[in-house]
Parts: sequence; C-alpha cells; structure tokens
Amino acid sequence: MRGGVIAKALAVAVLLAFMGGTLTGCRPPAAEPEPQAEIKPEDRILRVDSDWPTYIDPAVGNDFSDSIALVNLYDTLVFPNFDGSVRPHLATDWEVSPDGRKYTFYLRQGVKFHNGDELTAEDVEFSMKRLLTIGEGFAYLFESVTDVKAVDKYTVEFTLKEPFGPFVRALVRLYILNKDQVLAHIKPGPYGEMGDYGKEWLLTNDAGSGPYKVKEMKMEEYLLAEKFDDWWGGWDKDAPFYLKLIATPDPVTIRTLMARREHELTSEMLPEENLKALDEMEGIDTAGYFDGVNLNIMLHTRKPPTDCIHFRRALAYCLDYETVATKIWPDAVQARGPVPHNLPGHNPNVYQFKQDLEKAMEELKKSKYYGQLEKYPVTLSWCAEVPLEEKLALLFQANAAEIGIKVEVTKKPFGAMIADAQSPETTPNASIIFVAPHYAEAGSMLKSRYHSSTCGSWEQCEWLQNEEIDSMIEEALRTLDEKKRFELYYKIQEKIVELCPTIWVLDRFEKRAYQAGYVYWPAAEEVKAGKAILPIMGYGQYAHDFRVYPEKRMELLKTK
Repeated sequence: MRGGVIAKALAVAVLLAFMGGTLTGCRPPAAEPEPQAEIKPEDRILRVDSDWPTYIDPAVGNDFSDSIALVNLYDTLVFPNFDGSVRPHLATDWEVSPDGRKYTFYLRQGVKFHNGDELTAEDVEFSMKRLLTIGEGFAYLFESVTDVKAVDKYTVEFTLKEPFGPFVRALVRLYILNKDQVLAHIKPGPYGEMGDYGKEWLLTNDAGSGPYKVKEMKMEEYLLAEKFDDWWGGWDKDAPFYLKLIATPDPVTIRTLMARREHELTSEMLPEENLKALDEMEGIDTAGYFDGVNLNIMLHTRKPPTDCIHFRRALAYCLDYETVATKIWPDAVQARGPVPHNLPGHNPNVYQFKQDLEKAMEELKKSKYYGQLEKYPVTLSWCAEVPLEEKLALLFQANAAEIGIKVEVTKKPFGAMIADAQSPETTPNASIIFVAPHYAEAGSMLKSRYHSSTCGSWEQCEWLQNEEIDSMIEEALRTLDEKKRFELYYKIQEKIVELCPTIWVLDRFEKRAYQAGYVYWPAAEEVKAGKAILPIMGYGQYAHDFRVYPEKRMELLKTK
C-alpha cells in the first residue's frame, strides 16, 4: 500500500511538472483567494454628530449643526481657507469701488443646482434679498446691503449704504438658493407675494448647488445627504458618498458606535474621559485645535440681580478659571475678553478676571443687592447636549456660594435655551453657551454678541442694549483700512470688559475623535503637519474634502 501511494504521488508530481505546476513539500495547492466584498455607495459614509435641532434653510440656520449642514448643501461666492482668508468659489473674481460701497462679482459658468438648473446672478440676487427680508440666521451680517442686482447672467452687484470692511469675508455665510425651485414651493405666509418664502419646504428640503443634496431630513433626529454627482468642483473617488448628521447621543452611545465602526466623527462636546477611551482603541485618533470658539457665562444685564455691574463683577471674580481650563476642559486656555485669542483683531492686553474672593466681596458690597441676597437667587441654564457644562455649572454654583450668592442650576436642551433667549422675561440670569465667529475677524464676534440687533437670539443672552457699544461696533465695521479697524476693535473689547456683561470662561481647544484607520480628515492632517488653523464654524466638517476607505474599515472590523 505504501509503495502504491508513493508511486501515485510521483505520478502527480510528474504531471504537475509537465503542466507547469509545482508541489512544495506536502502542502496542498493554495486555496482560491476569497472574493473581496463589493464596496457599495452606502459603505462610503461620513457620520457626524452635533447639537440639535438643525435648520437647513439658509435664511434661518446659524448655529453649529446648522452650519455643518449649510456648508455641505449650498455653495457660496467665496470659500474660507484654514488660515481665515478666503478664496474664489462660485465667484471667480470681484471688484470693489474706491468708496467701498459697491462690489461686483463675476460668477463661474455652468454651475448646476441639484435639480439640474443652472446657477445664475438672478439666484444670487434672490438669495440675498430673501435673507434680508426674512431677517433671521446670518442676515445681520448684511444689514449694510441696500441693493443687489443681476447685471447680466453671470455678473451680480451689491450696493452698501455704508462701507463694510469685512464684507468679502462675511460672504462665506451667503448661501445661494435656486430661485425658481424656492418659488415653486411657496405657501401662504407673511412675506406678501412671496408667501412663506418657501420656509416650510426648506425645513426638510434643499434648493442648493453644494456637493451634497438632501436625501432624507427628520427634524428631530438626523439629516442624510447624498453626493451630488454633477457638482462643479468635481470628486475624488474616495470622497464620502453620504453625509449623515445626527443629534448628539449620550457619550456611552457614541463610544459604542465608534467601537463598532458605525460612526466616523464625534462632536466637539465629548467629555475628556470618553475622548481618552476612544483614543486608546485601534484605528481611532483624536485631533484638536483652537477653533476660534469661546465659552461664556452670559449674564442678563436687564434682570435683577445681574442688572447690577458690581454684582456681575463679583461673579466674575468668583469663578475658579484654573480648574475649568485644567480639569474640566484640558488644553483650553482662559479667555481674555470677548474675542478668542486666535481671531484676527483680538486685543491681547484687555483686562482678564482671575479668581479673587476678596475682590469678589468688595464688588458685592457695592451692589444694591448686598444684604438681601436670599431674595435674589441667580438662575443659570446649561446645555443638556454638552455634559461638561454641568461640571462648570456646579463649580460656578459652589464658587458663588463662598460669597453668599445662591445659584439655581437648570439643565436644558439647546432648543429650549434658544426659545428662552427670545425675550428678556424668559432669559435666565446666566446662560452657559459656546459661541463661534461667523467669519474670521473680531468684528463678527463683537457684532453677534454685543450689538443690540442680536438681542433675542441665543448668541446674546446678556440683553446689553448699549447705544455706545452699538455705535462703536458700527464705526469699526465701516472702516475699510484693516489696521484702523483692528484698533477700533481693541477699544470695543476694553469697553465691553469694563461693563462685565459676561464671564469669559475659556477659548476652546476643539477636540474630536475620528476613525483615523479608515477616514482622512483634512483639518486633522493640517494639525499633524504643524499648521495653525482657524476653521470657520461648519467648514471643518466640509465632507467633500474628506476621504472614506470602506476596505480599511472592514479590516478593522475583522481585528476587533
């Protein structure tokens, strides 16, 4: 038997040799390679979580999640670079009149909206007029615009009642809608012949030309957008096919989703312990940078007891800033005034409050409420979507108690905080809120935070309503010369700090966890290269420039 087996083996070897095959030792022939799983469009998805609710109407949205949605669904005339400058986008070129009151933009030809219509100057004209008429969202940035007209099919002209120095930078917030598509969906409403101006339809649909288009929008849950194949800027083969923006779940859920490779990019609000835990997982990294955002405890200047400047100063001297910046938000720095330190136009010499309970008592004794503090508790709201804010709220409560001030802490969803901010009566004494600039200059923060025109929005729970501050901001924004404009910004910051309408807590070092094993994130790569970046709110999550590699994701799932 044994000799017969050997004979058969030799015969097989001879036959294989004759056919060009080989036998190596006693191993069987190599098995056929397993077929690679087919990469489907839905595998190339970028899932991001953020605050909620999200409004995708360009005349309504203006917060963090709104901005992420808008920059992906719509195009703008200019586009921000990571250093805060801007480059041509829908506009290929532009001219400015010597008096700074007329801007002429020349549009890129052949740009398609998501429904196939061509984008023209009429759409730009319509978009600006709609924004100004509705008067919400980023409309306040363009209050100086008195007229906009389509000169010809690809030329649009803006006329300003007075110069607006940062006008071109601000245009990163003018999102261009398809005029005909919006008008086809108007319903009866408050805007005369324009009805509701398409606001109801635009809650869950888009009329844009951006790299992504709405596939499904559930107001209370998520936005699912899909790649627009005909986007004028072209596509890399590995760009995300889908972008899904979801309401931020609790930290435990996020950790689970990331571990399962079912989420790609976390919000910036994840607690430090969760970031560290994620960073230890294979294929997941964290990336961070100073993003031009600061954290404020906004003090209601029209409601007792925070209507008293001495009471506000006492609170400002109470807070343990060092603990906040080293224990609650590691890597952040204490804010110095109302403008983040890396935003062009920041005054580095403005007064900075430090914890000093002795000075806090001195200020409190000057307050008209001293001696009757039990009658005037301070009501404070913190954002439910940002768990770390609870730690700040409780620290602030404890610090204030050291000088006899009672702070009543309330956890509220951000939507409820937005609603509260709409009237002086419903706005609490103190509101813990992160605020970002809308374009890369101090004037953006000063206008949105302290000009009377923004009272009633979540960005100004102070209800400052100071005519002197208003006129100073307006003068600065009228100034065309950048050096002179920045000098005026310095004076405004000094004046605001004197009034102490806010406790400026920290300049945020934004940190997010992401699936570095199968996702390329441009902002993270800039940081790795040692570059200082200032991504304008929303643009750091510009999905078109991301890359997603599903095959790498599959490998990570195998090694789990």
